Amino acid sequence: MGHQARVEPGRRRRHVRIRKVVVGTPERPRLAVFRSARHIYAQIIDDGAGRTLVAASTLSPEFKARGFKGKKGDAAKLVGELVAEKALAASIQQVVFDRGGYRYHGRVKALAAAAREKGLRF
Repeated sequence: MGHQARVEPGRRRRHVRIRKVVVGTPERPRLAVFRSARHIYAQIIDDGAGRTLVAASTLSPEFKARGFKGKKGDAAKLVGELVAEKALAASIQQVVFDRGGYRYHGRVKALAAAAREKGLRF
């Protein structure tokens, strides 16, 4: 049996509740955020097709190419910038933000703010 990561039950409930309302369409896909203790991940998803259109994280090659050394909050900002750059390159200007059941605070807020600064609208 493989190891299953323990998901905070409160976050799972909040995420399910948010997802009832937040749905990505081809015109306005969903910017989903996942945050672990060490890393942060962002992907832009078309829920109709069930496809990830753009993704960036602290583990992605583009992030590592920048040789980042710093705090997790600053890493989240860089991931927000990367996902916005990739989205704009894929001609995605507007998204709907899915905070994944996390509070809109700290790293999640930093990622969203950086994506907005780079020109992504939500």
